[in-house]
Amino acid sequence: MKTIKMIAGVLAAGMMMISTAEATEKTTSKNAKAVTFKVDASKSVVKWNAKKVTGEHTGTVNLSNGALIVDGTKITGGSFEIDMTSIKCEDLTDAGYNAKLVGHLKSDDFFSVEKHPKASFKITKAEGSGANYTLTGDMTIKGITKSISFPATVKADAKGVTATSKITLDRTKWDIRYGSKSFIPNIGDKAIYDDFTIDLTLAAVK
Repeated sequence: MKTIKMIAGVLAAGMMMISTAEATEKTTSKNAKAVTFKVDASKSVVKWNAKKVTGEHTGTVNLSNGALIVDGTKITGGSFEIDMTSIKCEDLTDAGYNAKLVGHLKSDDFFSVEKHPKASFKITKAEGSGANYTLTGDMTIKGITKSISFPATVKADAKGVTATSKITLDRTKWDIRYGSKSFIPNIGDKAIYDDFTIDLTLAAVK
């Protein structure tokens, strides 16, 4: 009889410990708050690459601001804004040709920078775990917003967040049709490919 009572006591104590642990876990989860990290533009990098039949060009553009929202170590949201007036070309060493290309990119043939000095992206869904994610969100260029998805590597801790990704965009979805063989079938070797890529590194801190 004593043995039965002892076993019952041990079981009761075990159940109490489990209940206490569950309650603590629920309380911790309930009290946990998502943390917003501000993007550090000076440590973030946006590199672009655009190709044409006869070659390619590469360059950079600056971030103006942004934020990443993290719950624990999991990214849950965020956004960033790009200063389109900061477009630079890195591959042309001739100052005249370089200025001509950058001026053309800023013109209405491409990004209409005078009318639309900012481009932006806002996360609407973040799927993944660990460091590997698929981010979905609204990309706005030239005042036109389209939903896009792309893979991203995210590293987060209490001090900050770093997110890296290579994003491929079809420029014609944002009404950038200059030199596109999709709209000018007989353009030949003057064609500029519709897709361009962005190598993105976002560094964010509290």
